Amino acid sequence: MAHVTGGKPENLETGLVLRILALALGMFAIGTDSFVVAGILPSVARDLDVSVSTSARLITAYALAYAILSPVIATFAARVPRKLLLLTGLGVFIAGNIGTGLSQTYEVAMAFRVVAALGGAIYTPTAAGAVVGLAPTEKRATALSILFGGLSAATALGTPIGTWISGYTDWRGTMYFVAAVGLAGVIAVLVSLRAVPAPPPVRLRQRLSPLTDVRIGLTLALVLVAYCGLFILYTYISQVFAPATGRDTTTLAWLLFAFGAAATVGNLAGGRLTDRFGNHIVINTAGIVAVAVFATTPWTNRHLATAVVAMSIWGVCGWAMLVPIQDRLVGARPAAAQLSISLVSSANYIGVSLAPVVGGFLLDHGVSAGRLGLPAAGIVAVGLVIGEIGYVLIRRDQARPHAAPVALSTDGRSSDAPANR
Repeated sequence: MAHVTGGKPENLETGLVLRILALALGMFAIGTDSFVVAGILPSVARDLDVSVSTSARLITAYALAYAILSPVIATFAARVPRKLLLLTGLGVFIAGNIGTGLSQTYEVAMAFRVVAALGGAIYTPTAAGAVVGLAPTEKRATALSILFGGLSAATALGTPIGTWISGYTDWRGTMYFVAAVGLAGVIAVLVSLRAVPAPPPVRLRQRLSPLTDVRIGLTLALVLVAYCGLFILYTYISQVFAPATGRDTTTLAWLLFAFGAAATVGNLAGGRLTDRFGNHIVINTAGIVAVAVFATTPWTNRHLATAVVAMSIWGVCGWAMLVPIQDRLVGARPAAAQLSISLVSSANYIGVSLAPVVGGFLLDHGVSAGRLGLPAAGIVAVGLVIGEIGYVLIRRDQARPHAAPVALSTDGRSSDAPANR
């Protein structure tokens, strides 16, 4: 779920666009796999003979493995040829999803979710690095926005389609669908990509170095905590909105489509709104509106019309926050901006991995699915408070430029932080 800021979508050479779109197809498969399990949890739980809250831990296994493995693999596979690494990642991803679909026990399915996450962790940072190597410097942000548009498209199209397929086959059919999209990504990479230049290697310690800055740590904690709250409802969406959907899979798929389309709008709007109003206003406005939407779900989940409105607002707000958060990280420590932004994805996925566990705990301890939005709203609010503390520290340091902490760039040069709105 990484997103990028800036860039204009014009003047990219056609051949380059096609190569980036080939890479984006793989991102579409991986993004679909990240989100689609939430729409098929009841089917998984029935078939594997576990509770819904237990089956939701398949999401935890995937997201947590992805978050941990991405920076590790990006470090230790730095010298492997990029095209080989891309194809390996998609191959492992496909095997993980086929294995999940063939699993006859919950434990085996859990293991294959980790395998699928390993494939995604190999592919995603490699694809991002490949785009950086292929695109001219002045078009880099635009090229990255096309690549990560595959993730946005996954929420708008991949997840609803996968959920709809489960209604006509079962949850295993959804896993095979994801594997098929991954195979299409393999073909696209084979046909479209020649040799890709490798980025300079970065040590793992260097990748994690921004965490020593408390301002960056608090901003990443905002991502982790807020997106844990945001994805509690998404994980258990089939139960939360059961009164509105009547537990019909097709209706749920349309509800997920509304969410995904709104998320795409939020992702696109986040950058422009940040440029105009600053990251502080955009993050807090989107977060507060999301808190209000979550707090009202005990009433909006009763009818399909109100559920669509709630899901659409939630989608816009959730995805509108990521770009300004990255903008805040850039302003806090510009010389380490790329390293800081690379950690956003891990923080996001750790939050996503915690959501099923926290939501399952709440469901198992007396909170009904229909009222799950209330504690979720509280968790998002806590994330906003953490982010506000980080923002105050950033502003304090910027108000005293001579006392501002010095950041070291990847080449050892120092830089002070510029203004951060």
